[in-house]
Amino acid sequence: MTTYFSEERISTKGENDILDITEIVSNIVKKSNIKNGLINIFVPGSTGAVTTIEYEPGLCEYDLPEALNRIAPKNAKYMHHLRWGDDNGHSHVRASIIGPSLTIPIKNGKLLLGTWQQIVFLELDTRPRDRRIIFTIIGE
Repeated sequence: MTTYFSEERISTKGENDILDITEIVSNIVKKSNIKNGLINIFVPGSTGAVTTIEYEPGLCEYDLPEALNRIAPKNAKYMHHLRWGDDNGHSHVRASIIGPSLTIPIKNGKLLLGTWQQIVFLELDTRPRDRRIIFTIIGE
């Protein structure tokens, strides 16, 4: 069993910026020389998240942001706002629901994703951010 570790940095435009990171992840798998195993993608921080989606404008620009707004509305009362005097309580709630990590199987050196499935980073904070993404691969 081999372990491979990598880190990448990305910059976001702020809230609702959804970045397709599939190519970044695929390139890391290639560099690792691991043919079969698992890759874990992890975002340090409490207002960013990773998931999969069909990366197309309707879903990314409207459907997902609107769904998140229904689940954790920006204009709702958040104790986080009152305690810290900032405006991103909804960002923390949304990130907690989606989650900071994702694990994907690797077979024959390729990510086992569906035809229309891409890996995305979601910026849920209210301002642009520079983010680290940590990748850990285990396999052979």
